[in-house]
Amino acid sequence: MTGRTGRRRMMGGLAAAGGLGLAGLGPRRTARAGPRESARAVVGIRAEAHPEARSIVTLGRERTGSGVLIDAAGLVLTIGYLVLEASGIEIQAEGRTVPGELVAYDGESGFALVRALGPLGAAPAPLGSGTGLPIGTPLLVVSRVGRLDGRQVSLVDRREFAGYWEYLLEQALFTRPPHPEFGGAVLIDETGAVVGIGSLFVTDAVGKGIESPGNMFVPIDLLRPILGELLAFGRRQGPPRPWLGLTLREEGAHLRVVRVAEGGPAERAGVRAGDLVLGLAGERVGSMAELYRKLWGAGPAGIDVTLDLHGERGVRRVVVTSMDRDRWLRWQRTF
Repeated sequence: MTGRTGRRRMMGGLAAAGGLGLAGLGPRRTARAGPRESARAVVGIRAEAHPEARSIVTLGRERTGSGVLIDAAGLVLTIGYLVLEASGIEIQAEGRTVPGELVAYDGESGFALVRALGPLGAAPAPLGSGTGLPIGTPLLVVSRVGRLDGRQVSLVDRREFAGYWEYLLEQALFTRPPHPEFGGAVLIDETGAVVGIGSLFVTDAVGKGIESPGNMFVPIDLLRPILGELLAFGRRQGPPRPWLGLTLREEGAHLRVVRVAEGGPAERAGVRAGDLVLGLAGERVGSMAELYRKLWGAGPAGIDVTLDLHGERGVRRVVVTSMDRDRWLRWQRTF
């Protein structure tokens, strides 16, 4: 709905579920699902990474965020970094906390699936679609970090997002105003369907480079094509993408190496923090998205990749033997 009447009707529906902390939401159930009902499917997640986890350097050992129940058997969808290399997981629902186990992790989308090992006392939320929502659509963001909290937002942009950790989304969702507990927060439309999972706070939600604080959400549409594989195997099937172990920052038309993963491919090849990445496989690159597409288009994990660098030792070329990032991480697998 983009007209004034439709927008007013939707905002009225969201107001019943939104507000400060979703006050007044009890165990009542109605026959028809809506934002109010789906909000009760939002759970809190507390995870602890094991002491030797690689991700402690950037994410810390203890992590808290949210997720959403998506089936009647306790399957919870969340953002992957909350449970990356987790050795213990707890799931908080209405008045109860139960242990959880990691079912699947997908680094390409950023999603993770966790199974609650006890009843959560909630009905699952339906899955919708975020890719077709008009810009300006009013939505509801729900989190449960200590308490259930729902806030009304607007979809302000849908665009490519390149992350500094070798991550790329073709159509990320951006909303305003920002929600402070964005990790795993659930984006819900007027029908009560889940349309996205919260990933980041951003400073340019309205458009790249435009000062406008907000949040980035991973569209739920990325889950459907891989859900069967994740449930059956714990990860998507097919050749894994090549990973270099670089943390990058865009500086105008250049890419600066901010950090190299300890023991990762780039570090072993002699790439150092502070280096400028000038090119890959002999072709110039000027953005993270351009670098990732060239890298992933070159072949599967394990291929040798040449990087042209500029650093303290001048311009040089190094050969990096890429790898599957999942093999570098230190999992205590339950999948």
